[in-house]
Amino acid sequence: VCERCRRPEVVCYCRFVTPLATRTRVVILQHPRERDVPINTARIASLCLPDAELLVGTRWDRPFGDPARPAALLYPGPGAIDVEETPPPGPITLVVVDGTWWQARKLVRSNPELARLPRYAFRPPKPSDYRIRKEPQADYVSTIEALVHMLGVLERDRERFEAMLVPFRAMVDAQLAYAAERRPSRHVRARKPRRIPDPHARLPEALVRRAEDLVCVYGEANAWPFGTKERAAGEDELVHWVACRVATGETFEAFVAPSGALAPSTARHAGIDASRILHGVDHEGLLEAWARFAKPNDVVCSWGRYTAELFTRAGGELGAERVDLRRAARQFANARLGAIDAFADHVGAVAAAPLGEGRAGRRLAQMVAIVTALRR
Repeated sequence: VCERCRRPEVVCYCRFVTPLATRTRVVILQHPRERDVPINTARIASLCLPDAELLVGTRWDRPFGDPARPAALLYPGPGAIDVEETPPPGPITLVVVDGTWWQARKLVRSNPELARLPRYAFRPPKPSDYRIRKEPQADYVSTIEALVHMLGVLERDRERFEAMLVPFRAMVDAQLAYAAERRPSRHVRARKPRRIPDPHARLPEALVRRAEDLVCVYGEANAWPFGTKERAAGEDELVHWVACRVATGETFEAFVAPSGALAPSTARHAGIDASRILHGVDHEGLLEAWARFAKPNDVVCSWGRYTAELFTRAGGELGAERVDLRRAARQFANARLGAIDAFADHVGAVAAAPLGEGRAGRRLAQMVAIVTALRR
């Protein structure tokens, strides 16, 4: 095994590596599970960029940039800046998270210093050449391909950084050649490829064709535990309502004061201060504010029916045409995937910054990311 690239010597790619100097400081944060994957591309990138830092772990309590090169995170999703349309004005420290999409999202969530960084993204000009590992979406690329594109834009020299792809392609070709040698015996009948239907055909028509009308909503409830007298006396009440118009990014947020006492666990579960709820608007104030935000042609998207029911209990109306994203998710995946986090991972929906306070703001950002991913 080659000590430098950690590949078997017969498939070592070190002879293809060209060291490149950059004015951009590169910091690669690698999830521990990705470190020992033999075909991970972060190691190739670190060999091509000798000044880059490759840090393995799950927690970092440190600033990543410096005054001369402020830090920015390469991370796609809502709120990310298109690096080609709006490049940074000067040199930066480019922070790259390496791992599966689930691992990358967890690393960003677990590190406040990382989550606070401005985010940059780009749209790949062509599909990934990472043919030995399936990407969640057709326009997703490997870590090294993302670095090549970003550095080409930041350093204004796309051609120079194409050299980083030479060892990457050599590794991919070697893996494919090895796989081709392991052909089945001529006595084994090859299976006919099964035709897999397009999962997009199972999506609600409104989700596919009415992009400009889609509005994602999420609500938190004042819910007393079962067995309490307060629970027996009434139904759950809406106390936090958030929404986002997917096409424009316009958001809505309101805190609603409950008609009775606030359940002890409500604020903690919702991730917001109890005073925000207790000093919120009444139902009439909520509906007046919502009337200014809502449009006649809105197609309201909720995760399940509970959120929509909370709003209608408060006296509100959400229009005749709605989309239950949880049901659409099951139809798309043709399986029961559990919570919203599981489906977001399934389709590679990476949420950016929360679109409101507390859990509702995070869930709303996830829903917008899921709608965007499903419509690709």
